[in-house]
Amino acid sequence: MRFVIVDCAVYREGRRAEGDGDFTSALATARSAGGFVWIGLHEPTEDEFDAVSQEFGLHPLAVEDSLKAHQRPKLEVYDDSLFLVLKPVVYEPRSDTVSSGEIMVFLGDAFVVTVRHGEGAPLGTVRKRLEQEPELLGKGPTAVLYAIADATVDHYLEVATELGTDLEELEAEVFSPGGGGSRHTASRIYNFKRQILEFRRATGPLSLPMNRLAGVGVSGVSVPFVAEKARPFFRDVHDHLTRVNESVEGLDRLVSDILSAHLAQMSVRQNDDMRKISAWAAMAAVPTMIAGVYGMNFEHMPELRWGWSYPAVIVLMAGLEVLLFRLFKSRGWL
Repeated sequence: MRFVIVDCAVYREGRRAEGDGDFTSALATARSAGGFVWIGLHEPTEDEFDAVSQEFGLHPLAVEDSLKAHQRPKLEVYDDSLFLVLKPVVYEPRSDTVSSGEIMVFLGDAFVVTVRHGEGAPLGTVRKRLEQEPELLGKGPTAVLYAIADATVDHYLEVATELGTDLEELEAEVFSPGGGGSRHTASRIYNFKRQILEFRRATGPLSLPMNRLAGVGVSGVSVPFVAEKARPFFRDVHDHLTRVNESVEGLDRLVSDILSAHLAQMSVRQNDDMRKISAWAAMAAVPTMIAGVYGMNFEHMPELRWGWSYPAVIVLMAGLEVLLFRLFKSRGWL
């Protein structure tokens, strides 16, 4: 359990209390002192999480979701706790890949339990930042929930900016002279679209939970275990998330347009190639036809007995080739 529990601490009046990190007595200590306990776990197994879930009275359905992972961002309200699923993302510019982790947050009376899956979760940074802001941390478990959501969504903005920068480079490559004709360009564009889809899976479904926490829209009802005074802070997170979703929509449309433009460019290039092939084939057909006529073993052939017939035919072939070349060149076929 020591390896599964990343950190366990009791906070009183925004300050971390000294302790041995034993979660079995942490909750009672927090409640008796008017504080709260925050326990963080990393990819626990069912047996490892069983003791924690029993101690904090977590709902079995939420426990099942937190163990299986691969959940959509959502907010569930149970009798004794609040359950929020977030999907932090990490973008690797070198490989143009977006990977997502998962954060499950259990919020209840004087406790916060976070379960992390993957490596993209900002929980360690969030805890350190909150411990340096005792006034905010003194607001209780709601402050932890807000800080985690805010850090996750703020990182969405950074990833969206990085994706936009790389997309501009890809766009410049596609529309550069001769740059969009690479056989790997289409696969790069399609792979980029897949990464945006992965990003959208993390940001899109989170809008409804943030709506509920912010108290906006038709779902603007009070959420248990979340302080009413925290609504403006969650509205700020919701505004940032809206910006992210708008950016993702714009990136997705732009990638689709770039892919369509690339395919159109490839079609134009193929048409140009076919015209060039047709022009060269026509130029090759003229001397072939003349040579074929004179290659037939007929006794009566035009100018067959004339001494200059061979050079004359060669000059005729060359003249016709020059004439065809200039004709095709003037029309842009060559």
